Amino acid sequence: MPHEVPGLSIEADGYRLADLHAPAEAGSAESLHFRILDSEGDALTDFDETHERPLHLIVVRSDGAQFRHVHPELEDDGHWSIPWEWEAAGTYRLFADFRPTGHDETLTLTTTASVNGLVAPTDAPAPGSRVAEAGPFTVELTGDLAAGAEAELEFTVRRDGRPVTTIEPYLGAAGHLVMLRAGDLGYLHAHPLDEAETAGASDLGPDIRFAATPPTEGDYLLYVDFKVDGQVHTAAFAVDAALAAAESAAHGDGDGDGGEHADGH
Repeated sequence: MPHEVPGLSIEADGYRLADLHAPAEAGSAESLHFRILDSEGDALTDFDETHERPLHLIVVRSDGAQFRHVHPELEDDGHWSIPWEWEAAGTYRLFADFRPTGHDETLTLTTTASVNGLVAPTDAPAPGSRVAEAGPFTVELTGDLAAGAEAELEFTVRRDGRPVTTIEPYLGAAGHLVMLRAGDLGYLHAHPLDEAETAGASDLGPDIRFAATPPTEGDYLLYVDFKVDGQVHTAAFAVDAALAAAESAAHGDGDGDGGEHADGH
């Protein structure tokens, strides 16, 4: 059976993502808004901050393109709202990542939006990509993923071939990483390894480090945000998580019978 990951359901622990409104056409400028409802069907208005924000909204097209990480504003009636314009048509996944006040864990709820119009060429990361462009910056990824094992991922930021050492704190760390499992777009939480070093700093970099544990083998989409000169940039990667060595040995890779394995889908 595939391992359960957050971000695959519209509701969890009695909370539900509801009343989504977004532009129906690419290029149409309107607002995007939604509510988080509690188990009684009332709009939730009390949130604890995680990574310096009460709610993170992640939006990505189903092919991994058109990624955005934004922070809507909470209105008095419980609606989260942000000005919005789709750049390209397609089917999109939206993830609301938040923690209700008094709740032990962060929740990630998801829904979809279909957008009409011209489908733009994909800007999704190429499989196996280890170097990505983010505005004027080049970002290189080192570190390997293995299913069920914690991995350290390091992103090195350069500009014109030179290491960038003026990275500014963003969301309480040197950067923020979103990981999505390719296919079902399950949402994984990655943890920054440099939070203690960012307090009051303005000269971070060139390396941004995270710890992450992919639950299953297969491809993962990685989107790392970092901030330089007051502007946030995003570098995107597609990385394969191999079967962890211990699990591979347990399954056996020799000449035994019954060599077929479940594909995890």
